[in-house]
Amino acid sequence: MNGERKLVRTATGSGKWFPGNRIELQSMIRHFMDESHPPPVAGRITGIISPHAGYIYSGPVAATAFKAVRENIETHSIPDLSVVLGFSHRGNFRGVALMDGNTFSTPLGFAPLDTESASFLSSADPRITLDYRPHIGEHSAENQIPFLQTVLPDTPVVIALIGSHEPPLIDVLSTCLQKLSKKKKILVVASSDMLHDPSYERVRKTDLATLKKVASMDIPGILRSWDFTQQVFCGISPVVATMQYAIQLGCSKAITLRYRNSGDDFPESRGQWVVGYGAVAFPVAA
Repeated sequence: MNGERKLVRTATGSGKWFPGNRIELQSMIRHFMDESHPPPVAGRITGIISPHAGYIYSGPVAATAFKAVRENIETHSIPDLSVVLGFSHRGNFRGVALMDGNTFSTPLGFAPLDTESASFLSSADPRITLDYRPHIGEHSAENQIPFLQTVLPDTPVVIALIGSHEPPLIDVLSTCLQKLSKKKKILVVASSDMLHDPSYERVRKTDLATLKKVASMDIPGILRSWDFTQQVFCGISPVVATMQYAIQLGCSKAITLRYRNSGDDFPESRGQWVVGYGAVAFPVAA
């Protein structure tokens, strides 16, 4: 940077959503990855869905998505760029907010933020802006970064929050990502948990039906099943944007890599609050 001061953004969920100690976080992710056994994925993985809850809850499912990416790059080239799509749990805002800065700090070290790609996206449409404010205190996107640091340690990142569920905004983002993909090979990470409900049976039944729609790339069916009282994906915008992007690149079928919910690993949550977690890959022909 030759004298220029680097702007470092820091994971605000460190010590809350995942361990704040480097060795402890490394050990946890390594354990999750070692215990993950995703099915083989034919073709190059161009996008994934990964959950974003506390690592003790959703970490094993998230690790399966990233283990699939690790295995995929053994036969396909390493992405030039990872784009993480999240949203704000605190409410809607206008447009898509890209995290500004040069690096993103977690207990595992510094992840380089791709300022060139962020500038390309923000100049492609006025609804996409460099704006750190929605990222303050928001975990949906940043919880994916330690996994990316583990699997793609040298790959720069763009971290984005989608401000609303409006179809025109999602269309704009997926189209701009497709334009960027002509310059760089991109892995898009959709950060989303699945249904939240007291009933274990309802969560499992609903989530499995949703994953069938994802597998067939049935975006209209997913949108018809979603509303604010039944959020089949709590990150519906990141999921739909990633699916649209994958379709534009030629993906015709998604692969469900793993599904569990909090009631599977914490039976005491059944009847109180159960959250679904799904890992999905979107491959395209190499």
